[in-house]
Amino acid sequence: MSVTTIPVSPEVRDRLKRLAGKDETYDALLRRMIRDAEGRLLYEREKRILETEEFVPVDEV
Repeated sequence: MSVTTIPVSPEVRDRLKRLAGKDETYDALLRRMIRDAEGRLLYEREKRILETEEFVPVDEV
């Protein structure tokens, strides 16, 4: 796996350190955060659809 450097402020670096689990790498932490964020986005999309769309029961089609 190749690696890159992402410039962040010392404050952000320190906050990431606090969020990381024991022996968790920044790569693993960021992957976990991305997975959680994607899950929240999916939930919010589904919630919006359920609140704004009209549904017809399958047996009425």
